[in-house]
Amino acid sequence: MADIISPIDHGVAFTYHELSEAEAFARLDAAEAAQRAWAEVSLDDRVALCRGVLDAYRTKLDGHAVAITKMMGKPVGQARGEFEGGVVERVTSLCDQASAALADDVLAEREGFRRVVRREPVGVVLDIAAWNYPLLVPINVIVPAVLAGNAALLKHAPQTALVAEQISAAFSDAGAPAGLVQGLMAPHETVAKVIDSRRVGAVAFTGSVRGGHEVLRTVAQHNFIPAGFELGGKDPALVLPDADLDFTVGNLVDGAFYNAGQSCCGIERIYVHADVYERFVEAYAAGVARYVLGNPLTDGVSLGPVVNEAAAERVRAHNAQALALGARSLVAADAFDVPDLSPCYLAPQAFDRCTHEMDLMREETFGPTVGIMKVSSADEAVALMNDSAYGLTASIWSADDTRAEAIARRVQAGTVFLNRCDYLDPEMPWTGVKDSGVGASLGHHGFAQVTRLKSYHLRTSIPK
Repeated sequence: MADIISPIDHGVAFTYHELSEAEAFARLDAAEAAQRAWAEVSLDDRVALCRGVLDAYRTKLDGHAVAITKMMGKPVGQARGEFEGGVVERVTSLCDQASAALADDVLAEREGFRRVVRREPVGVVLDIAAWNYPLLVPINVIVPAVLAGNAALLKHAPQTALVAEQISAAFSDAGAPAGLVQGLMAPHETVAKVIDSRRVGAVAFTGSVRGGHEVLRTVAQHNFIPAGFELGGKDPALVLPDADLDFTVGNLVDGAFYNAGQSCCGIERIYVHADVYERFVEAYAAGVARYVLGNPLTDGVSLGPVVNEAAAERVRAHNAQALALGARSLVAADAFDVPDLSPCYLAPQAFDRCTHEMDLMREETFGPTVGIMKVSSADEAVALMNDSAYGLTASIWSADDTRAEAIARRVQAGTVFLNRCDYLDPEMPWTGVKDSGVGASLGHHGFAQVTRLKSYHLRTSIPK
């Protein structure tokens, strides 16, 4: 058995069974058997199953949400909201898009021939999912995989291991055939052997850059299969002089501190035009002060602990370095009563007078802190926004959408928002550049990662 240590109090929240190599391969056997039959099931029936999963999960939502909070520390309301908001929206959208996304591409008629390009299932899809949004991250992969006729194995982060069984149980309760969607909570070495077996048709990974490289090496060693990687970001925001400051500040505070700042597309650095800099900073500090830090199982708490002690130490190190290099804290030292239940609690922090000498402005922090920097022009801001190893999302805040779109074309990111941040539109591809990864999930483009193209070139009449 393996323990899950809760960041709430550093106690053992749960234990889970870690699969042996034999057990892991037995699940792969079951997945292959289920997939062969599932590929023959109609798309309407696949859609009905995925919609039914929502109802099945909802019947156990209260208990599941509390378990997620105990495992990784987000407030219970946010754990519930991850399902009621994000999961419901994404599953519904993917089901609505499936018919068009998976439709045959029938080419123009050529006398004596019928030519069709079809998206066919890859077989078994392995999803290696992250802990920060333990429901949303695997849903991005598992639902399109199942809709496309695949089986799915879910290797969740050990910190949120129980979510793998939550999801597989919801599929089972909704009527999925045995083996179609299963957890694969096994050691890394065993998962690598599953990949090396050449019996997995596609791999998706969400996590660190280091982890992504390890998985890519494993996939590439013996396979030529689709592999998608979502590896995080250092997402910037640009505030221009014509932005609606009240609206902008509120959204950028939430974008930086929701889920204790542990969002791949959360705001980690903000560039503010000099004309509105002082007003923005004052308003931003007031917005941060409204958070309620505490035990995330307690009503009214809006900011819980970060996931573990190592994460907390990384945030503290970035904050300390920023101060040492001349940044100014916008949060008074006594503004928050930091719980001593575990070393994972951090008061939210915001710093202005930042520079790109600071890790806070260039390295992924992934916690409740943000750096703010003054800029004199859009050109300066774009150069700074692109001065990062990451490129997941970026946001521009302005009343001039034409100018904003022109700026957006120069920003190196998978998604650029105008007057919005920290959101995934399920009808658009979720993708990144540089160390934010490769491939895409969501939207009709996301189905490409869990299917293979097959051409049917059919002679329909024999020449006489």
